[in-house]
Amino acid sequence: MKVTEVPAIAGAYLFEPTPYADERGFFCRTFDAEVLRSVGIDPNSFVQHSVSRSVKGVLRGLHLRSGAGEAKLVRCSHGEVFDVVVDLRPDSPTYRNVATFALSGETQASVYIPAGCAHGFQALTDADVSYRIDRPHDPSEDVTIAFDDPELAVPWPLPPVSMSERDRKAPSLAEALALALVPALAPAPAPAPAPEES
Repeated sequence: MKVTEVPAIAGAYLFEPTPYADERGFFCRTFDAEVLRSVGIDPNSFVQHSVSRSVKGVLRGLHLRSGAGEAKLVRCSHGEVFDVVVDLRPDSPTYRNVATFALSGETQASVYIPAGCAHGFQALTDADVSYRIDRPHDPSEDVTIAFDDPELAVPWPLPPVSMSERDRKAPSLAEALALALVPALAPAPAPAPAPEES
């Protein structure tokens, strides 16, 4: 499995496996703990694995998470998607950079997205996308940024045919920042001290 740092997004990596194809189809290892460890990612940090199915033209995003954020390992397991990562960490050397990827079921490549980055994708065909995340999902921490934000100018390849209501009504990045919807990542709260015995 080949690992490449993503220059536009500090701490992001592209993992490219080698599918073994024959007349039956192919076999491919899509997750390797030792490969993740080799670039400083704890493979045991992932606590949930989810999958979305989208028809061609569906656009999902741009999504991120407040509080301590959420790191993701994203892969297109079937079909093809135009995948987008936006660095929204104020202290990052790549703050506000946008990186795009062609992810497909043919290559089975995965993108590691650090906490504090927004993510979205558009299905170029009917497609399944799988996500591993490093914190249990909490809907109260969900943040959405407008997919067509003029500051970010993401070059979406197709007019969106379908979006969620939340994504359609998402604020611009400037509005989200003004409303403190995109706060600096907060450390996880420390456990409360045990009460002293009297």
